[in-house]
Amino acid sequence: MQYRPLGQTGVKVSELCLGTAFRAQDDEQICIRVIDRAIDLGCNFIDSAYYGEGRSETVVGKAIKDKREDVFLCTKIFGTRYAAPNNSGLTRLNLIRGVEDSLTRLQTDHIDLYLLHSFDPHTPLEETLRALDDMVRSGKIRYIGCSNFSAWKIVEALWASDKRNLSRFVCIQNQYNLLNRWEMEPDLLPLCGEHGIGIMTYSPLAIGLLTGQFRRGQAPPPGNHPWNKAEAGRGFSAHKYDFDTAMTERVDRIVQALIAIGAQHGRTPGQVAIAWILDHPEVTAPILGADLPEHVDEAFQAAEWRLPTEQRQALDAVSAVTMPDKWA
Repeated sequence: MQYRPLGQTGVKVSELCLGTAFRAQDDEQICIRVIDRAIDLGCNFIDSAYYGEGRSETVVGKAIKDKREDVFLCTKIFGTRYAAPNNSGLTRLNLIRGVEDSLTRLQTDHIDLYLLHSFDPHTPLEETLRALDDMVRSGKIRYIGCSNFSAWKIVEALWASDKRNLSRFVCIQNQYNLLNRWEMEPDLLPLCGEHGIGIMTYSPLAIGLLTGQFRRGQAPPPGNHPWNKAEAGRGFSAHKYDFDTAMTERVDRIVQALIAIGAQHGRTPGQVAIAWILDHPEVTAPILGADLPEHVDEAFQAAEWRLPTEQRQALDAVSAVTMPDKWA
């Protein structure tokens, strides 16, 4: 496992981050084995959140209790408890309560990286940043960042932090993969490069579409995945994951390219898709979810090789998105 700097913090994290939503794994002991296996393979970067009404953090806390100093722990905040007027959003009230609840579930006295899970249009940004800064100064949080923020909102947050001498974002977390390049590439990648901000990318395999198991014109295979409509309700939204709509001709061409490149190098299509992300020096770490220890073994093999330049270029070409012309 290789390690990369987290923005300009000086902290080094594994270039693969373990995601711990565990939406398709109900057995807590297997979840703990997944985390143990990732750590054994050199992963020191673990991502969590209020997934499963806190189940993710609870499982992570049990798994790392005796190896806390070996892990750089990231979790996130937006909703914190059962539905109630003040149990969501990025208010000072909810942030402080959310941190305390997360610390309890994670069985730790500090969170290494605390991310705002999404933007809250109803709370002044300065209130959020001041609350985060207070918790950084108290030692309960080491670093802060955001997830799913637009580029202009990140710039506004950096400006406010610098103006008020508050802790500033050191990392973002957004979706990035061969199917979704437009969310990151036009603005967020250059923004983070300019300001020295780390980048965590989620859904590197596009909810399984880039594994090679799904092809256009074929029914999705059975199993615990969102494209299987029988699995709706296990953390998956049936209305959101329509396979026939998602598996376009463009997606199928990308999958075919991954299969062909993988066959040349003895790699799975998923490993090739992850290697494509790792070939972007701006990215700190893609987040890889796993529901079984063997899933960790397969995914982490993507870090054992590097994508040849000509095949990186081929994937860039087949996944390219043509932006509309601007007429002035």
